[in-house]
Amino acid sequence: MMRRLALIALVGAAVAVTGCENLREQFSMSKQAPDEFRVVSRAPLTLPPNFALRPPDPGAPRPQEGTPRDQARRTVFRMDDRAEPSVEEVMPNDGRSVGERSLLVSAGVTDAQPNIRQLVNAETRSINEDNDSLVNSLVFWREDELPGVVVDPSEENRRLREAQALGEPLTGAGAPTIERREKGLLEGIF
Repeated sequence: MMRRLALIALVGAAVAVTGCENLREQFSMSKQAPDEFRVVSRAPLTLPPNFALRPPDPGAPRPQEGTPRDQARRTVFRMDDRAEPSVEEVMPNDGRSVGERSLLVSAGVTDAQPNIRQLVNAETRSINEDNDSLVNSLVFWREDELPGVVVDPSEENRRLREAQALGEPLTGAGAPTIERREKGLLEGIF
């Protein structure tokens, strides 16, 4: 009896312990997902584009910097190697400050196309027309038959030529027609 009681207590304790989250983590019984904010991708190893490039000599002048005199001239007079037109030449005074106009010129406003809205609307219209024709062909895949009698064009053309050659009047009497079959019971549903 004592043995059964000990066995039941042991099984109950085991069941109670497995429900505890801290014990599960300590015994590695719970699954741990990686933290998505700590995952870091590593850059692939690549060779430089010019592997034969020689390293610079220590103390040698750098070719992109120029002489100290040229650097000072560019800094003081704000001169670049290329001569750019001034802001007043590119964009006339339209009530904006020089800084605003300079910012607009450097952003490329002067090169903007004046009819860009019409171009975008035309391109969007052509894309929408293509999409509409595709949607219409998918939705309305079956063409509805026109009501009434349909004249067979090749036979009617032959009949009119014969009547004209014989000198008979060109009336609608005797026009060849296309006979349509009746629809089946389930044909209109699908």
